[in-house]
Amino acid sequence: MKAIVYEEFGIPDVFKLKEVDKPKPKNDELLVKVHATSVNALDIIFRSGASLLFGITKLMAGFRKPKFKILGFDVSGEVESVGKKVTKFKKGDLIYGAAQTPGANAQYFCIPEKSAAIKPVNITHEEAAGSEPTQ
Repeated sequence: MKAIVYEEFGIPDVFKLKEVDKPKPKNDELLVKVHATSVNALDIIFRSGASLLFGITKLMAGFRKPKFKILGFDVSGEVESVGKKVTKFKKGDLIYGAAQTPGANAQYFCIPEKSAAIKPVNITHEEAAGSEPTQ
């Protein structure tokens, strides 16, 4: 699958489109075919490598190089498969969510069941990706 990857901190030019392995959902996760994602302040902080909040952001993002190669916390898309313990969602459901770890800037993304909700029919995937899910 294709993903927007960064392997060093810096300005937005550090992003590259690359071929990466498709993720596999854990027992409590959904594998989502991404229709839309958003960029939020955390993505910008992670990408820049800034040391904010007494170094906590460096702890989360990585010290010398990025801890996570793919950014994107917010997602909207279609469930492709579910982990063994997932009970609220099934293949084909349209969902949106905000994960605690990044990776949504790709064709596929695994998100914990607890971090996702059914996408309202009256909003687009682009609108949903920029919204906070309600359970």
